[in-house]
Amino acid sequence: MDPGEDIRDLVKRVTGAALKAVAGRHELNISFVHDAVGAAGDQVRLPIPPRNMAAGDVTRLRGAADAQALRLRHTDEDIHRRRLPASREARDLFDAVEQARVEHLGIRRLAGVGGNLSAHLEQRCRQRGYAEVTERQDAHLPDVIGLMLREKLGDAPPPPSASAMMDLWRPWLSEVVEAQLDELGRRVDDQEAFADIMAEMIRVLDLDDDDGSQGDEAPNEDDSEDDDNENDADDAQDDAEGMLSSDDSEGALDQETESAALTEEQFMAGEGEDEPAGPSDWRRNWPRDGTPGKPSYRAYTLAFDEVIDADTLCEAEELTRLRVQLDQQLINLQGVVARLANRLQRKLLAKQTRSWEFDLEEGILDAGRLSRVVVDPRHPLSFKRETETSFRDTVVGLLIDNSGSMRGRPITVAAISADILARTLERCGVKVEVLGFTTRAWKGGNAREKWVADGKPAAPGRLNDLHHIIYKGAEIPWRRSRRNLGLMLREGLLKENIDGEALMWAHNRLLGRPEQRRILMVISDGAPVDDATLSANPGNYLERHLRDVINWIEACSPVELTAIGIGHDVTRYYRRAVTIVDAEELGGTMMQNLIDLFENEPDRFTPPRRRRA
Repeated sequence: MDPGEDIRDLVKRVTGAALKAVAGRHELNISFVHDAVGAAGDQVRLPIPPRNMAAGDVTRLRGAADAQALRLRHTDEDIHRRRLPASREARDLFDAVEQARVEHLGIRRLAGVGGNLSAHLEQRCRQRGYAEVTERQDAHLPDVIGLMLREKLGDAPPPPSASAMMDLWRPWLSEVVEAQLDELGRRVDDQEAFADIMAEMIRVLDLDDDDGSQGDEAPNEDDSEDDDNENDADDAQDDAEGMLSSDDSEGALDQETESAALTEEQFMAGEGEDEPAGPSDWRRNWPRDGTPGKPSYRAYTLAFDEVIDADTLCEAEELTRLRVQLDQQLINLQGVVARLANRLQRKLLAKQTRSWEFDLEEGILDAGRLSRVVVDPRHPLSFKRETETSFRDTVVGLLIDNSGSMRGRPITVAAISADILARTLERCGVKVEVLGFTTRAWKGGNAREKWVADGKPAAPGRLNDLHHIIYKGAEIPWRRSRRNLGLMLREGLLKENIDGEALMWAHNRLLGRPEQRRILMVISDGAPVDDATLSANPGNYLERHLRDVINWIEACSPVELTAIGIGHDVTRYYRRAVTIVDAEELGGTMMQNLIDLFENEPDRFTPPRRRRA
């Protein structure tokens, strides 16, 4: 230890060196952050050591580093990407079991990493609330199977915080996937063969079809493929509006319309099922909560939630000051982002192909043919008219996480990227709205106070006050809302994040738009977190609701959903997503995502079939 070196700096240096040695890659760039750990390419993010470190803190940090290092050393990313399943649940399972495989290989070679990994795993299970799981559907099945494989490989028993959860699932899983788990244990050295067995397990668990809300009925062969998309969108919007309502939404749907989509509330409550699902039908019941007498996601009270325009949150002078601050940051970042924005603009303008009809008797005067009139004054004037473009009318919504963990560089880059993107798309005739979401208070607001005053009833649901911010409406020109984007830099604005309700709010706003194509891009750096809500409900309460909302949107809505995670693996939740390690990559990733979306026209939206009760 160098004289005067801080103990935390020493731990960082030693942990980084150990990670590079275990991974066998000395070119890695390692950073320590408060959350959003992970690895992408040569970038690795580890949790920052606490100020007053104990021996257990160092062990858990080493466990997090060893987990990343073993993944980098033993996983061929080309094989992993090629064999990765399409559906979200299957991807989660594939990743969890692959992590168990590489950790087993590491423990076999380096016995000392076993204790580190166990400490890290115990911490992760506690953070995910597995100690409080009392119902099978409250657990994350991929994690359960990953723990079962570790146990079967002889690496370690399940952590104490997850033992009760494992007891709920073990009898059924031992019966259904015992053969696949045994075979996985014999193929840990061969990643391709391991992936083959995983494909068989995914098939056995019925995870290879991502449309969890599809009914058993075959489609009506008489249904025409030329149905009106507007009717589809209207049906989906009607369904969405009842998502968080406690009223029975069955009456809002036409009982005689067999092709109408289930509302999200009905989807979570299990309405329309032909018969109660048994253990082997877990996929239809999970992640929704269909336990009789047990409520699904809800808010304790909506009285204190607010949706507010950004320019009403502070004085005009402060908005101007914050915008100047943002412009100063923009100078250093706009180079790369602006080049990609120009590429996006060229791509969109190329789609808006213009063609003209010439030699008409009325329209716009054709200056190119005036020479004929000069040569022969008797020649009539020539006019032209632009033909209609076939480019689809489009609106793009940006939903930006305004939680405290975004403070600093991430929120600055998000604001700059949103600013450049709004300008670029506006020049191309594509409308953009920029939205943000956070809470009005830390650790619960007025909603929690009301809950306490009411005697703290059990299972209260969400206990914080939502704070949804409109930085730029779709109809507002960029020049009139440019100051609002600077508000993201305001001290004290960023608090906690409740992603599921924010996502549904942004989605419903897009459903109300008249454009033919609607794209929603979510930018976040972590899982949903609200201390007040999680302390009074199961530990995965907010995360499970986020999964439910994403499942519903991707299965039942015409809105195209994409996500970008800053140091946070959003591919666990979203079908179309990308994870970046450094916030500096955000602008380019946003542009590239939109370029890919505009290059590939979406499949025609067809809502899932409804099943008769």
